[in-house]
Amino acid sequence: MAGSSLKDLPDDQRPQERLERLGASALADRELLAMILRSGTAKKDVLCMADEMLNQAGSLSGLLRWDLSDFQKISGIGKVKALQLSTQIEIAKRMIRGERNQEVILEDPEMVWEYLYPEFRSDTVEKVWVLCLDRRNKLIRAEAITSGTATGSLVHPREVFRPAIRHGATAIILAHNHPSGDPTPSSADLQVTKKISDASKVVDFEMHDHVILGEPENCPKKLGYYSFSESGLMS
Repeated sequence: MAGSSLKDLPDDQRPQERLERLGASALADRELLAMILRSGTAKKDVLCMADEMLNQAGSLSGLLRWDLSDFQKISGIGKVKALQLSTQIEIAKRMIRGERNQEVILEDPEMVWEYLYPEFRSDTVEKVWVLCLDRRNKLIRAEAITSGTATGSLVHPREVFRPAIRHGATAIILAHNHPSGDPTPSSADLQVTKKISDASKVVDFEMHDHVILGEPENCPKKLGYYSFSESGLMS
């Protein structure tokens, strides 16, 4: 029995016809994936395959975490299709990163979240970044200084201020991700923030903020981030 394809679906469920008539922005996530997959299997149509991928990944953006082996776990996706999907994911990542080559001004935590999102979205471990800024809050350099386990990373002031000194920054923003997607600060996050903030006064650097990065769907405030500055916790 031949595999199910998009043309076998009822007219009102055909993503290709909807794409031609309404444009890509009108398609649901499952329909966009179905357009890429093109065909299903004898037992599973292409939209069911798309649903399985979304369920396994948690969301469309969750696919940014996937590698070749993850795609091959989906019934009906062989090595060639998995290679194609992995290539498309890498292209998406590079397109997002390419937008950051222009001048970047970081004036609030949402900007920090948007800037670092391509970096932390596919991470399964905590990473800490130092964002080195000039007097106009223009980004001079973003440098990852630690990469830890899924339960946490240790940060020392000398690791934080070393890149800031090296790149001639006048201010910094500290940022790190929570792989769980929930940016709510832990007691360790509170301690680290106080330690780095106190140290910044000694070395005469402005520390504008410490931003914890997560996902909007896992964030209590649906923002995707937690800002120590906005919460009034920067001493």
